[in-house]
Amino acid sequence: MIVILFTGGTIAMRSDPGGTGAAPSLTSKEILQATRGINAVTGVETEEWGSYPGPHITVERMWALRARIQQHLGRPEVVGVVVTHGTDTLEESAYLVARSVSADKPIVFTGAMRTMSDLGWDGPANLLEAVHVAASEATRGFGSMVVMTGQIFSALEATKTNTHLLDAFESPGLGPLGVLDEGELILSREIPQYPPLLQPAELATPVDIIFMAAGSDSRLLDASREKARGVVIAAMGRGNVPPDVVPGIERWIADGKPVVLTSRTQGGRVGHTYGYEGGGRRLEDLGVIFGGSRRAQQARIDLMLGLGAGLDVDELRKMFNES
Repeated sequence: MIVILFTGGTIAMRSDPGGTGAAPSLTSKEILQATRGINAVTGVETEEWGSYPGPHITVERMWALRARIQQHLGRPEVVGVVVTHGTDTLEESAYLVARSVSADKPIVFTGAMRTMSDLGWDGPANLLEAVHVAASEATRGFGSMVVMTGQIFSALEATKTNTHLLDAFESPGLGPLGVLDEGELILSREIPQYPPLLQPAELATPVDIIFMAAGSDSRLLDASREKARGVVIAAMGRGNVPPDVVPGIERWIADGKPVVLTSRTQGGRVGHTYGYEGGGRRLEDLGVIFGGSRRAQQARIDLMLGLGAGLDVDELRKMFNES
């Protein structure tokens, strides 16, 4: 049996006739009625976990959703869990689960880019395919995945790359793990190696992301430092920042708070190639932690997990380097 946790998102939305826009309003029963053929795949159990648009998913709700997934995975009759989720934050919830839940049973996140009121509502097809993947013996051990438009992605890699196209999810530079073709699951590459899990009792918050642009300075870093326990910098290119950002980073380091460096680009690792002021090599010498190939939103989750587990700055650096 597959458990489907409905959390809201576009898959559960219809447009208001009064022209006020789309909002979650569909029940799990209504969505299932539109998903023809699901009972021919496997038996399902549904839970109305929430009715949240993607941007309404908070860190606390992600953590609570993770706990509920674990509860269902612990039931012997459950062979997998499917989560319907708003696509704006789907990759973050899926990544959190991938980095903190140990399970041989598949966990599949899916959603929709169009509402029930739109032509070509993609929700039912995505849900049906997510159930196919979760029920398949071939995906046991794959951990947390994202299934959209017939493509299967590892939650360690998936990201939303378009605001409105149906095939909005990708694994940049890597491609999907496989596809579904008329119900047949075709795997095209191996799952990525999972790094050691982080399983704290709770997430450490707040952790902020500061995005770099031409002419950025230290104002946002200084404002964040007052309350945040850590910060992730979405830097330029290989991991470089404008010179006026450096004093703000130095103040974070002086306070003993972790600063994690990522890139605002879609692919590649940050590195210590450049030795000019604000370059990656100089930042590493200051004590900045390199986030590898993680996107900023992924590094934020790892930092919240690591701080929640009580890791100090040196231990965090080791964790980011090893995974």
